[in-house]
Amino acid sequence: MESEKADKDLIVDVRPTEVHIALMENHRLIEYNTESSTGNKFSVGDVHLGKVKKLLPNLNAAFVDIGDKKEAFIHYLDLGLYFGAFDKFVRSAGGKTPPGELYSQIEIGEPLPKEGKIEDYLSPGQMIVVQIVKEPISTKGSRLTAEISLAGRNIVLLPFADKISLSQKIGSKEEKRRLETLVKSILPKNYGAIIRTAAEGKTAATLVGETRSLIEKWESSWTKIAKGKTVQNLFTEYSKTTAVLRDLLNDSFSNIWINDEKVCDEARKYISLISPEQEKIVHLYEGRQPIYDHFEVTRQIKSSFGKVVPMRQGAYLVIETTEALNVIDVNSGIRTKTHDQEENSFEVNKMAAEEIARQLRLRDMGGIVIVDFIDMESVDHRNALHKYMQELMEEDRAKHNVLPLTKFGLMQITRQRIRPVTEINTEEQCPLCHGTGKIHSTVVIDEEIERKISFYVIEKGIRSITLKTSPILGAYLKRGLFNSFVSRWKRRYKIRLALEEVTDFSILQNEMYNAKGEKLE
Repeated sequence: MESEKADKDLIVDVRPTEVHIALMENHRLIEYNTESSTGNKFSVGDVHLGKVKKLLPNLNAAFVDIGDKKEAFIHYLDLGLYFGAFDKFVRSAGGKTPPGELYSQIEIGEPLPKEGKIEDYLSPGQMIVVQIVKEPISTKGSRLTAEISLAGRNIVLLPFADKISLSQKIGSKEEKRRLETLVKSILPKNYGAIIRTAAEGKTAATLVGETRSLIEKWESSWTKIAKGKTVQNLFTEYSKTTAVLRDLLNDSFSNIWINDEKVCDEARKYISLISPEQEKIVHLYEGRQPIYDHFEVTRQIKSSFGKVVPMRQGAYLVIETTEALNVIDVNSGIRTKTHDQEENSFEVNKMAAEEIARQLRLRDMGGIVIVDFIDMESVDHRNALHKYMQELMEEDRAKHNVLPLTKFGLMQITRQRIRPVTEINTEEQCPLCHGTGKIHSTVVIDEEIERKISFYVIEKGIRSITLKTSPILGAYLKRGLFNSFVSRWKRRYKIRLALEEVTDFSILQNEMYNAKGEKLE
């Protein structure tokens, strides 16, 4: 029997200022992330040394400066159970006691009371260690927590904690005991951990290696805490490439293709740490064609991120994103599979539900999502569609809730929003009219091209030109064996002139290049 597991491919396109990450499932794009490599980013999981700017007693919260233009926000309940231990460490670091010795000496103490007030623990100007749990969205700054955690594939490390928690999805009691005993034996004082589902069946060497790397990452920040009393980044989460691997890597992953040797080595090293047996699936892409073109990612991005998203047999979605919510309208188009309108509506709605579940992950749409499905009279159909949508959303890692359809055919979905929705402009400006709606007369296109050739030959002294045109314009310029425009220009300007037809060009589009292949402006 053929496996029902979907093959997953991760395609990583490393560019000078950005890294683009595409997750493909059975060659279909289901997740798309962009990571800036310029350093000016504030991402979920990053840990900062921040400064309290202002207390908000009415909200039991505070604004914190972490170096972003917008001040970040922390609520009293996000200080964590053992904020006192973190606070004492930050205040005492930089003294005579070495940070390692100081850390182990601090008593974790009693947990903070649930009904406490933030002004009893924070004051303006105070330095605190915080972690981003939600990126800046619109006019709001980052949302913070002071309960620091370092997530690995198998282990989540908890500084200043004294307990070990296990995933409820680990079924075997013997396996739970083995993992708890193993992790407890390798954790130093004042460290706790959460053992994730992925740890089930992992070898001691794999868990020990990952736990030590997480401890080293946390302890590497101690020097910054001790030396600098200024706002600064202490350490970042893993890059998005490794973060995606951490959260998604499983046996169904077929290949990871990366077009940059350094990032490829980083991914290979990370996988060797968390899942050594899968190290062989990481490949360096060295093809001539751009990696996203080769794996058809570019085409899928263009077709998936527009306002109108086409589906099979003429049906389509219209997606609108506003400040408060996202609205998705389902349209049947010209699709009429059966003469039974109710059955036809149900089939289109099911097909739309599949695409909507994909779009939510692809665009990382969060907050409130209102879906206007095609009206259905049957209560059974409405209930079946609700159940089907819940099943489709099970693969979504973001916390979500799918409510039943109303009698008007509206479904409300709430989805955890931790970063702004991904928006990509898929519209392109016409290269001929530049958005004006008007182009030069086709009668004078040959004169326009000749003026350019004359300028480059006489003014710039260029003797070899490659003229790239659309196939239609190319055929027009080559018409006539000895008296074509191309032949006349060669004779008149005594140059080497090659004409190359490009299928992607619009009808009158043309470009010129020198002998080195450099575009002439």
